[in-house]
Amino acid sequence: MGYKKAINVLPKELVQVIQEYVDGDYICIPRKRGNELSWGEKNGTRQALIYRDEAIFQDYINGVTKEQLVKEYHLSLKSVERVIYKQREK
Repeated sequence: MGYKKAINVLPKELVQVIQEYVDGDYICIPRKRGNELSWGEKNGTRQALIYRDEAIFQDYINGVTKEQLVKEYHLSLKSVERVIYKQREK
């Protein structure tokens, strides 16, 4: 989530009304219903993890050991095993 200066995106009159309630504090304005994004969709993290997990599984199928995957991807053994198990189910 990024911060935007209210004065740059809202009409001056609206900023003045908001200041009556919240003067100098931070507020979070929720997304409209139906515009919500799932975790990692906005910045691409979700897709990056999908590609990473597929690469881990491909490496494993091609003979790379779990211990080597731990070192290469900087993950715990349990995380590598979880990725392999989930990819195998697909």
